[in-house]
Amino acid sequence: MSWANELYKVYELAVGTEAAEGESPLLPVSHSVQKAQIELVIDEEGNFVSANTVSEDSNETIIPDTGKARTGIYPPPYPLNDCLKYIAGDFNAFIPDTIKRNDRNHDDYLKQLSDWRESENTHKAVEAVYNYVKENTVIYDCIKSGILLIDESSGKLKEKQLGTTVDKCFVRFIVLYSDKESEIKTWKDRTLYDSFIAYLAEKQSGKQLCYATGRESMAYYTHPYQIVKSVPRAKLISSDHDETTDFTYRGRFANKEQALSVGYEFSQKMHNALKWLIGRQGMYFDTLTLVTWQSSLAELPSVTKSAWDLDDDEEQKEDYDPKRYFSERLAALMLGYKKKFNDGDKVMVMGLDAATTGRLSVAIYTELDGSVFLDNLQKWHEQTAWLRLNSKKKHSEVNSFGFYDIANCAFGTEQSGKLECDKKLLRDTVLRLLPCTVEGKRLPSDIVTALCNRASKPLDYEQKYNHDRIVETACGMIRKAQLDSGNNKKYYKGEITMAYDPNCTDRSYLFGCLLAIADKAESDTYGKDEKRITNARRYWSAFSSRPYQTWQTIEEKLEPYFEKDKGVMVRYTKHLNEIMGKMSLDDFKDNTKLSPMYLIGFHHYNALLWAGKSNNDEENEEE
Repeated sequence: MSWANELYKVYELAVGTEAAEGESPLLPVSHSVQKAQIELVIDEEGNFVSANTVSEDSNETIIPDTGKARTGIYPPPYPLNDCLKYIAGDFNAFIPDTIKRNDRNHDDYLKQLSDWRESENTHKAVEAVYNYVKENTVIYDCIKSGILLIDESSGKLKEKQLGTTVDKCFVRFIVLYSDKESEIKTWKDRTLYDSFIAYLAEKQSGKQLCYATGRESMAYYTHPYQIVKSVPRAKLISSDHDETTDFTYRGRFANKEQALSVGYEFSQKMHNALKWLIGRQGMYFDTLTLVTWQSSLAELPSVTKSAWDLDDDEEQKEDYDPKRYFSERLAALMLGYKKKFNDGDKVMVMGLDAATTGRLSVAIYTELDGSVFLDNLQKWHEQTAWLRLNSKKKHSEVNSFGFYDIANCAFGTEQSGKLECDKKLLRDTVLRLLPCTVEGKRLPSDIVTALCNRASKPLDYEQKYNHDRIVETACGMIRKAQLDSGNNKKYYKGEITMAYDPNCTDRSYLFGCLLAIADKAESDTYGKDEKRITNARRYWSAFSSRPYQTWQTIEEKLEPYFEKDKGVMVRYTKHLNEIMGKMSLDDFKDNTKLSPMYLIGFHHYNALLWAGKSNNDEENEEE
């Protein structure tokens, strides 16, 4: 359980850290978080002062927690702050008929609170709360303050109040002191935290070997939940309680203690650190929760975003080399992160998946040297970089691809004009791409194949920009797969560049250039507001499978447009002749399916034509 040890170290390093505004705090041992709806103010003698509702932006409440599961006929109460049905002794007098009565709730709560109050580790706030709740006036005080509402027809509480059922309204306490200037907010007071931790330690017994630390400590089998938002009841470590009926470990171990023994303190710190990290920097993909951290808690770049999503610099010179600009910015970005690292620092990448509503599994876990992590991430961005249209800046720039880009383009469908991938497919794709970015592993070939297949079917998309995005993404992944293949050169014997290569004589590449010319030539004859599908795009799918045969059809369809605009005919005939001049007759008449290199050729020449920087254009200007 290397990940558990690393999380324990995070807790020891971060304990005492103040949470920034909007961030979840690192929980003390033996504490959990609930969302409060009601705030009761009492004085140090336990006299009622006021009652208020709690706004959603400040309702997170840290509470003492024994760790006992709130299940069964009589779910155990929390030690201090809890729901109305526990703290209010007069709740049953006002309970609506639609809510089930439980006569033990308040008695169990009062008994547990009294035990803490009478212990050596009591606290003055505990004394005040106990003196107040034993008077059984909580509901009356809330009604009198206008916090809770009565149904006039029944004289009972309204069932739905404050965003939940009235029995589940959570209450927290503020204790005022006689000087009127000091107060204890019970969910924020560290002396109260320490009091409960010491009280619970006093009650604990039954030490045994902790498999994580190798030391004797109190055994713990009701490990925390509420780790991930998607499945709040799911546990990372769980144990069956009934040894008489459950046979999970029988045949291997005599009892559950032999199967697994994790100490209470270790489990609490490890789980609280994980919750804290997820709250600060967790990423969610359906049931998958992904979190990365560095051993000294230095800032880390995202492993799922594109390079420019990590550093969106708006300042660009008018005349700049996009590829060089990208490389320099990326190198500077990674160097900035490296400067924050110390020698020996590690990076951990952990993915938790909700296997069921009650169980979490570690879907992926990797730890590696910090510098290796950054080198692998930089390599990913460099090798997947491609000339892409930036819709916000309305121009093309070199950028890598994030996981959302790849998954949506490879497996998504058009929804309200955007490409959206099924959530489960997105989760699976993220899990398969993570080793590529984090460990430098090869890109899965089926993802490249899916992108190429979709890029070959432009008529499947109502919006042209969606198909253009898929072509860009396919080209970036083709280049990545080519680099992954090393000397084998998967698609092409030479290097796949980001711009048109006039020296490339690959058959598929040149056919892709012809397709780009036919597409641009026809669209140039359209009126300003005329939006139609070109014949090149209409026959694209057939062209990718039977290029020679389909090209003849595209050429025939192109002739009327050349007749319509002689300037277009002259300009683009030169481009066509230039590309055809690079192909042998045998290559041109080869009607077998094109390789993915045709997409590279299309994108290269399409970018060249739109930029207006071809040699033929320069010759026209000289003439």
